[in-house]
Amino acid sequence: MTKSNDRVSEYDIDPIFLDRWSPRSFTGEAMEEKALLTLLEAAHWAPSASNYQPWRFVYALNTSPDWGRFLGLLAESNQVWAKYASALVFFFSDTLSRRDDGTEPKPFRSHSFDTGAAWAMLALQAVRSGYLAHGMGGVDFDRAIVELGAPAGFRAEAAVAIGRRAEKALLPEHLQAREVPSNRKALRDVAFAGTFPRS
Repeated sequence: MTKSNDRVSEYDIDPIFLDRWSPRSFTGEAMEEKALLTLLEAAHWAPSASNYQPWRFVYALNTSPDWGRFLGLLAESNQVWAKYASALVFFFSDTLSRRDDGTEPKPFRSHSFDTGAAWAMLALQAVRSGYLAHGMGGVDFDRAIVELGAPAGFRAEAAVAIGRRAEKALLPEHLQAREVPSNRKALRDVAFAGTFPRS
């Protein structure tokens, strides 16, 4: 059992897994590009099938002229709070395995799975670096592909807001109650020996 961040795990794990969570209240302070690149460095060391590394990261700092364009790709419900993040990163994955020998690209089965691993690595490095990261599915994915110049065969997976945590009182009232680290289902409800349980 591990206790941290008002959370408790059933088995002994590193506290970083409990300290990582997805807040919405950020300070809005500027982030140095080097600090963001440190998080992306960790992300790109994620494991991937055949070491293909299908992930791509397109980012903007809140001091960048691109900030408003990036923010505009989010659902309005996310823009309300993400505008106070220090950085936004859009995660893309290559759905095709493209060999250097010129052969025809083939579908790459684990592109989303592998890119999800990269997101997890970023989220954990963010904690180590004094930041927190919040992944979002509320994105205009079709516009993101076009506006951020994704090549053919790439899928927009998610957007991530990164920043330093601020007081929840800065959030709109309807979001303040949700500004707490969430718990998880019991491990027995998601991990099964041998087969899924019979319903």
